[in-house]
Amino acid sequence: MRKHHFITMAAASAALVLATGCANMDDTQRRTATGAGVGALAGAVIGSATGGSAGTGAVVGAGVGALGTYIWSQNMERQKREMEQATRGTGVAVTQTADNQLMLNIPSDISFAVGRSDIQPNFAPVLDRFAEGLRANPYAEVRIVGHTDSTGSDAINNPLSVDRAASTREYMAARGVDSRRIAIDGVGSRYPVASNDTNDGRARNRRVEIFVGERTRG
Repeated sequence: MRKHHFITMAAASAALVLATGCANMDDTQRRTATGAGVGALAGAVIGSATGGSAGTGAVVGAGVGALGTYIWSQNMERQKREMEQATRGTGVAVTQTADNQLMLNIPSDISFAVGRSDIQPNFAPVLDRFAEGLRANPYAEVRIVGHTDSTGSDAINNPLSVDRAASTREYMAARGVDSRRIAIDGVGSRYPVASNDTNDGRARNRRVEIFVGERTRG
């Protein structure tokens, strides 16, 4: 019963951190906090199961989850430079995140029309170059996240955001990237980067974010 109590408290603590902290975080911070929370719960379970302290396990697990396992290799640096060149003047933001992922923030004016999930013609060259870089780096993992503005209900926005991510994955798969390397997610209007009270803000919130990470290899 004592071990179970420790595990329950660790899980509750992790959930509380995520629930109270993520609202004011950017995407990178949310991913780090989520990793910390999941790591805390896993650490608590492992610590208790092996006869150690569940509380200590939670702290260790949180550290591992927050650190992540991505590396910034020469391949990643090369792909970042290539994407910066390919997207120059398009409005696409190409950055290295705090946890060593390559992030492409692709605004709606070149990615998808309002209410649509089909790839627009001026989005295609960006994805073509991106797929080329992924084929040259077989160790890279990809996650595509679709976003919408707050116009419309969740019943419309949530599946639309997933469809946009899925269309992006299908396009790259058609250009030789193994779709099993690409995870997708759609979060609807839940994580705006601008106010939804203006046309410009809503346009910024209608976006696709692509994350690429290369893990350490043993």
